[in-house]
Amino acid sequence: MIAAGERVAGLVEETPLIGSEVRGAPIWLKCECLQTGHAFKLRGATNRLLQLTEEERHRGVVAFSSGNHAQGVAIAAKRLGIPAVIVMPADAPKVKVEATRSHGAEIVLYDRRSESREEIARKLAGERGAVVVPSFDDPAIVAGQGTVGLEILKQMPSPPSRIVIPCGGGGLSSGIALACPEAEIVIVEPEGWDDMKRSLEDGEIVPVEVDSPPTLCDALQTPLVSPITFGILLDRGATALAVTDQEVKDAVRFGWREHGLVVEPGGAAALAALLAGKAEAVEGTVAVLSGGNIDPELHARIVEGG
Repeated sequence: MIAAGERVAGLVEETPLIGSEVRGAPIWLKCECLQTGHAFKLRGATNRLLQLTEEERHRGVVAFSSGNHAQGVAIAAKRLGIPAVIVMPADAPKVKVEATRSHGAEIVLYDRRSESREEIARKLAGERGAVVVPSFDDPAIVAGQGTVGLEILKQMPSPPSRIVIPCGGGGLSSGIALACPEAEIVIVEPEGWDDMKRSLEDGEIVPVEVDSPPTLCDALQTPLVSPITFGILLDRGATALAVTDQEVKDAVRFGWREHGLVVEPGGAAALAALLAGKAEAVEGTVAVLSGGNIDPELHARIVEGG
């Protein structure tokens, strides 16, 4: 983790840790929505791409993502002069697709209900001799995301007691869990997509239900978590919660009205759990705002009460 921090230094932003108040209790907000690319994903992508060989850099990389990892890989690849192909769901927010394309990445769209992004990525990588860069199932990715935790330790006046974190595949939460071994880890997923929660409760990995409902939290729609992230969170005794779309909207609205922060639904999941009282805001609580890539029209509707 320390090596990852040293490796990405100067290539990612040290994002602000700001004070706030939830239900009368003081908390801290770690603003990864203000990271380059407006999400924490640049950290893991940068750490992974920096460890490619010269031959691998020449052949390029393939990644699959609904948007934030896509942008992280695209930005890191552009900076390092590496060709990048990103497999994205056809229903990904337009703002995320356009932003990824703007960084020079080639976009391949797929149907998340009927096609496997992993299979498409593997096929493309095989055809091009490229390296697949997963969004969370990679030790280098987890270590890169864990630099969020290193910054929290550096920025807090005293060590955090509880860190509440949005969770898709678990790369961010498992990385923070490793970086902050003394803190209680609480992960938050959208209702119906809470496979990490059910996996931790069952003690083994279980997939998202086939008939999972739609959710505003596109960034957290991971159909199956990985042994790496699951194992770390299980060993750390992480607890897990699920939030509704309405609770997420309340958190997006709170971020804007109280702090002028643009936070996407998935990125607001941890804050949503605190605002709804599902997670208690004990002294030393940090909520990670993991992303801010949201369609401007949707954001406007939410903050106006829609």
